[in-house]
Amino acid sequence: MKEFTYIITDPAGVHARPAGLLVKKANEYNCTVTIKCGEKTADAKRIFAVMGLGAKKGQPVSFQIEGEAEEKACAELEAFMKENL
Repeated sequence: MKEFTYIITDPAGVHARPAGLLVKKANEYNCTVTIKCGEKTADAKRIFAVMGLGAKKGQPVSFQIEGEAEEKACAELEAFMKENL
């Protein structure tokens, strides 16, 4: 299992457009991608779960990636977060 934490920098937090892009990116990998924000946990491959986290600017979100190609998925998802959120 690989993990990383990212602090949301987008002024609007995790809103619809980047959440949709994140879900699309997470679905590229044959592994489990879980996001945690505060006490809430979500499957990163489900848009309503990601939106339900309610992640705001300045909040840390933790990612856990487990399965095939988890190294690649972890690196690419971390880069995606830096570029989009």
